[in-house]
Amino acid sequence: MYVRRLLFSTVKKALSLFPALLITGPRQSGKTTFLLQEFGNRFDYVSFDDPLERDIALEDPNGFLNRFKAKPVILDEIQYVPHLLPYLKIRIDKERNRAGKWLLTGSQQFQLMKNVSESLAGRIALLELLPFSLLEAKPDSVNLLESVLWVGEYPEPSLNPEKRDLWLRSYIQTYVERDVRQLQNIKDLRSFETFLGLCAAYHGQTFNAAALSRKCGVSLPTIKAWAGVLEASYLCQFLSPYFNNYGKRLVKTPKLYFIDPAIVCTLTRQPNGEAAVTGAMGGVLFEGLIISEAYKVFAAAGKNADIFFWRSRDGLEVDLIIQIGNTLHPVEIKLTATPTLKHIEPLKKFAALAGKRAEGKGILVCRIEKTTPLPSNTMALPWQEFPKWLKARIKA
Repeated sequence: MYVRRLLFSTVKKALSLFPALLITGPRQSGKTTFLLQEFGNRFDYVSFDDPLERDIALEDPNGFLNRFKAKPVILDEIQYVPHLLPYLKIRIDKERNRAGKWLLTGSQQFQLMKNVSESLAGRIALLELLPFSLLEAKPDSVNLLESVLWVGEYPEPSLNPEKRDLWLRSYIQTYVERDVRQLQNIKDLRSFETFLGLCAAYHGQTFNAAALSRKCGVSLPTIKAWAGVLEASYLCQFLSPYFNNYGKRLVKTPKLYFIDPAIVCTLTRQPNGEAAVTGAMGGVLFEGLIISEAYKVFAAAGKNADIFFWRSRDGLEVDLIIQIGNTLHPVEIKLTATPTLKHIEPLKKFAALAGKRAEGKGILVCRIEKTTPLPSNTMALPWQEFPKWLKARIKA
C-alpha cells in the first residue's frame, strides 16, 4: 500500500526550478518508495546501496554519469559516493537551464550537507522526507493515541502494525551497528547503546551532557559528538529555548526529542501502548509526538522549522513556540482531555511578554474531542487537528 506524501507538491515545484534536488531523511522513512512511485516511470534509477554501482561510480565517475543523457535520473543514497558531486556540478553547469535532471537522496545529514554545499551550492534544492505525519497516517491509527505512540510513524510498521516489534528491534540494531559507525568511528558500541537508552529515558528533557558523561563513563566531548550523531542520522531533534537575542538561542541548553515515539517506547521497555500513555512517560511521549508533527509539517512545506520552547524566570514554561514570519504562536501540549485555566497560564504569560509578536491565539493541544474557545484569546485543539492547523498557518 502506497500513501502519497505531503512532500509531493513541494518536490514537483522544486524539480521545475532547480537542476538538482536532494531529499534527505532517516533510513526507512520512505524516500525510495516515494520517488519510485511518483517519478519512477520517467526517471532512470540507481541505488548506491548496490556495491557494483558504487564501485563503477568510484572508479569512473564520468563514465558513470555518461549513462544518463536523455532521461532524468534518481541517484539513491548519494552519501556513499560523495566524490561524485564535483563531477555532477560540471554536468549541471553545462545545462544550467535544464531543471529536474538530477534527483538525489541521502540518509546522513551533516557530512552529506557539507559535501553538497561545497560542490552544488546554488544549484540544488534541499528537502527532507521524515516518517509519516498524522496527515498521512491511516484514519484508524490517527484516532487512537495509544496506537500512534506504540506503533510509531515510520511507514513500514505504521502500515503493517503486526511487524512492529521485530521491525523496531532490527531498526535500532542496524542503526547502532551501521549508521553510527559510518557517521563516527565509535569503537565502544556498548557505551553508545547505554547513551542511547539514557537519551530515550530523558526524552523531552533538557540535554544534560555532563550527567550523561558521568553515567556513560565517557568524556564530555564524546557525549557532544554522540549527540551530533543522533541529530545527523535523524533519530533525534534538539529544540532550542526561545530568546529575542539570537545568540542566546545558540548557547543555551536545548531539549532532546526523539522524532518517533515508538523508538522511545522500545528503548524504555514500555510493555504496550496503553501503559505508555498512562505511565510516567505518557506526558513527554505525547509532547514529543506533537513537536515532531510540527517539524514534519514544516519539512513537507520545504521550510526550516522555526520552533522553540520558552521558560520564564519564575518557572512557567510553554512547550512549543512556533514562529511563522514575524508572528509567534505559543502552544501548550497536555495529555488531559479536560482543559482548565491552569493549563493556559503559560500561554497568557508568554503573550503578555511577547506583545504584538504573539498576535495569534494561544493553543492548548490536548485530547479534547473538538476545538473549544478558552479565555484570554486561547483555544483547546484536538491533538489530531494540530498538523492541519499548522499547515494552514504556514500556507497562509
